[in-house]
Amino acid sequence: MKNLTLEKKQKEIYPDYLCDEDGCLILLPEPYPVPCQSTYDKALEDSLAYSNERRENYENFLKSSKRCVEPNYLPIRIDIENVSRCNFACQMCMVSTWDKRQRARDLELKEFKEIIDNQVGLVEVKIQGFGEPTMQRDVFYEMIKYARMKELWVRTVTNASLLHLKDNYKKLIDSGVNEIQISIDGATKEVFESIRHGSVFDMVVSNCKLINEYAASKGVELTKMWTVVQRKNQHQIKELIDLGKEIGFKHLVFSLNLVDFGVEEIKQRNASESIMETVTNRDALKYIEYGDSLGLNVRFWRQTGKYSTKSPDKLCPWPFERAFISSDSRIVPCCVIGNPEVADFGSAIELSEIWNSKVYKDFRNRHLSGDIPSMCKDCYCE
Repeated sequence: MKNLTLEKKQKEIYPDYLCDEDGCLILLPEPYPVPCQSTYDKALEDSLAYSNERRENYENFLKSSKRCVEPNYLPIRIDIENVSRCNFACQMCMVSTWDKRQRARDLELKEFKEIIDNQVGLVEVKIQGFGEPTMQRDVFYEMIKYARMKELWVRTVTNASLLHLKDNYKKLIDSGVNEIQISIDGATKEVFESIRHGSVFDMVVSNCKLINEYAASKGVELTKMWTVVQRKNQHQIKELIDLGKEIGFKHLVFSLNLVDFGVEEIKQRNASESIMETVTNRDALKYIEYGDSLGLNVRFWRQTGKYSTKSPDKLCPWPFERAFISSDSRIVPCCVIGNPEVADFGSAIELSEIWNSKVYKDFRNRHLSGDIPSMCKDCYCE
């Protein structure tokens, strides 16, 4: 194996890599659901078996071009933000610009249930947006349980800061959630807390050990460590892999893009911290191989390498298959924008009707015609 050239090894072991002449990554291998793709596939089949209506909707989605102005199916996936408030003010996040780190009210449980009940085509839901979902306490876990009762595959994201309180780490695992993404943006106290303002590094590390040990005791593998790589922590990728191993993670993802949330102020701020163009194919292979040596699945994520106007199949999939619901029950076109103050398509309760309304059809048409809306341009490579 060690005698293979990098190019040959790339083709044989990592066929999903594409790189330019300098070895820079263009398309990175996407992270897969924990613990493996086959587990997700089984959950998807269970979801489709829930109702004939859901299966028919999904089959219509599969048969379609998935890139049409007026699809004959409802959204198959949805992100629901239960709270738009956070106890951190991370330097790259929109929350850091909001008064008291909160944009709007919390989503009520009855609203959540109504949204889920109305969306008969859903197979998957992510419960989280800008805020820290565990701040809603037991309502958050009830949301997960309700979605799981409907055989939906459920993912969430947490900063892990509150998992030790009132056995939250147990409640989260026991809720039936399918995947938990935990944000770790530094391998040391100094770097972590300089990025995630308001955090306590030692507490987060301790809580990650708690939840991973509890999950292991239950015989489940649900967590994924997620790092937003930027100038302050780029030098710590190897240390972050070591930390992930130490605190019980088996899956790690390094995200290379800092998004702008469709806001010029954030775009200018994050542009100076972005390292997206500096990570080469050799760098990624080195860290993936190092993770392999520790028994860890390491992946990299570079969103802007995915989307292009050059062909319909390379367009952003959000306008054609899913939506984001804000905590004040408004429809937003995607999780990267995630804020109805930037783009508000209407009431979440009316998503089924709005899905093929003029506002959505115009939005899709702009992607198809190459006239990408300004708020979406940061996710495209041209």
